[in-house]
Amino acid sequence: MKIAILIVLAYLLGSIPSGIWIGKIFFKKDIRNFGSGNSGTTNTFRVLGKTAGLIVFAMDLLKGTLATCLPIIFHLDVNPLWFGLIAVIGHTLPIFAGFKGGKAVATSAGMLLGYSPLFFFYSLVFFLIVLYLSSMVSVASIFSAIFVTLSSIVLPYLWPTILPTHNWLLTLICFLLTCYIIYRHKENIQRIKTGTENRVSFGLNKKEK
Repeated sequence: MKIAILIVLAYLLGSIPSGIWIGKIFFKKDIRNFGSGNSGTTNTFRVLGKTAGLIVFAMDLLKGTLATCLPIIFHLDVNPLWFGLIAVIGHTLPIFAGFKGGKAVATSAGMLLGYSPLFFFYSLVFFLIVLYLSSMVSVASIFSAIFVTLSSIVLPYLWPTILPTHNWLLTLICFLLTCYIIYRHKENIQRIKTGTENRVSFGLNKKEK
């Protein structure tokens, strides 16, 4: 019974539409009507500015982290990754926003933070490097997802300090999320091919102000 309640709680946590709520409460805007139409962090930065974007990123990240930590907090002998995955599902199919959510990147990162902080920061460094080189969040998100999946397999053998043991569930979830992230970025991929993808004001190819 406790597991069932926490599963629902993990989904509800993931379903919190941070970008939509921040936009409506503080800016009187529904960010789904602006920019890319997405309710996630990147579009929040673009439409509402840096401060709102950072707040939404933190909220989307931490809801994945908190959900992943639920079985630890309540002393359940269950792999915490299941709860992190449910939060990601809630983020992408939120009951509070008509089941139309974000692209899963920030909440998936939050799941990693809750599961293994060292693995999270290791992955974050890679994300920032790719973002610096490309100045495109979409490119950094896609390549980081692939990198995390591969790292979940090889790190226990090459760098066990970061990830001591191989967890088949971690690899499976990372693989499934990578496929989903690539799918959700299909329009971005098309814009990358045509050279029209949005760039951020950071890195070697940053957007000129």
